[in-house]
Amino acid sequence: MRVVFIGPPGAGKGTQSLRVAKSLGLTHLSTGDILRKSRDEGQAIGLEAAKYFESGRLAPDELVIQLVEDRLDDPDCQNGYLFDGFPRTLRQAKALDALLAKRGKPLNAVIEFVIPEAELFVRLSSRGREDDSEETVRERLRLYASSTAPLLGYYEERGVLCRVDALGTPDEVFGRVVADLEERRTA
Repeated sequence: MRVVFIGPPGAGKGTQSLRVAKSLGLTHLSTGDILRKSRDEGQAIGLEAAKYFESGRLAPDELVIQLVEDRLDDPDCQNGYLFDGFPRTLRQAKALDALLAKRGKPLNAVIEFVIPEAELFVRLSSRGREDDSEETVRERLRLYASSTAPLLGYYEERGVLCRVDALGTPDEVFGRVVADLEERRTA
């Protein structure tokens, strides 16, 4: 099974991604982790991408896609994976789809974590991080709306988008996500 999690900051993607991946026997893939691993192994592409990452900028799509493609060749990805935080742009989504089509293994599901904006502010402000001020949160939500939210229509047209209510306890949200994915697995 090949899955993508999408949702605004604070929606619970990070909390659920590791748990869902473990429950379903999928490899958890975070582009940040992929980049750090490539950099730490001294791979040229990882060192190049790290220049962007370490200066607080996003790495160019081409570098990110190449890192992802290289990572998907690893043995632990052969039985399925869950992307947490990737793709972030429509361009990345189309490149990922092309890559997976070339391999004959398209995405099975894209889970959108749906949550009211007011709840996001409550969640993010309660974390106590310096980078979770109201101004910073508003900017992160604006960036999400402008760059990542357009992916929803793209994936809906492709028939792989599932919307999950992200309100409730972590156990309740986990149950909804797993139920949706199990339904897709058996369909």
